[in-house]
Amino acid sequence: MTELQPEIRNTARALIVRQERVLLLRKFSEERGEYFALPGGGQETGETLEQTIARECREEIGTEVALRDLIWVADYFRCRSTQRHLIEMVFLCEVPEHYSPHNGHHPDKHQQEVVWLHRDELASHRLSEPYLADAVTEILRPDSSSPDSMPTYLGAFHDDPVT
Repeated sequence: MTELQPEIRNTARALIVRQERVLLLRKFSEERGEYFALPGGGQETGETLEQTIARECREEIGTEVALRDLIWVADYFRCRSTQRHLIEMVFLCEVPEHYSPHNGHHPDKHQQEVVWLHRDELASHRLSEPYLADAVTEILRPDSSSPDSMPTYLGAFHDDPVT
């Protein structure tokens, strides 16, 4: 593995669920092809995690969100053109009832659109973080009592470098 950048980057992401569907950013890059990601991104110096989620959601999905709970944390070693150690903090959030998916005023790099994907569709799409499919599927399971039944710390994950 190539040497990691020395700084650890905190990231905050929003898991937004409605009627067994999750709100995702559909992205495309020449290097990775099509993939899907949760809204959110890097925490800026002096910014709280709640402020990070609010800013990122306004920029990427064009709406305010109500932050409910921190549901999981993962160490994520991103192996791309720059090697990065990320601490991913995912919060359960809600959008206004009238919200219809659309790009915000400052979409994420490679962001094509914002979509709702049903839980049954997640396995057939490439998701950005390696822990995302299992964690989201667990939360959206019809017999899952609540996100509280999952461990908060999911562990360490490495993505596969594109060859």
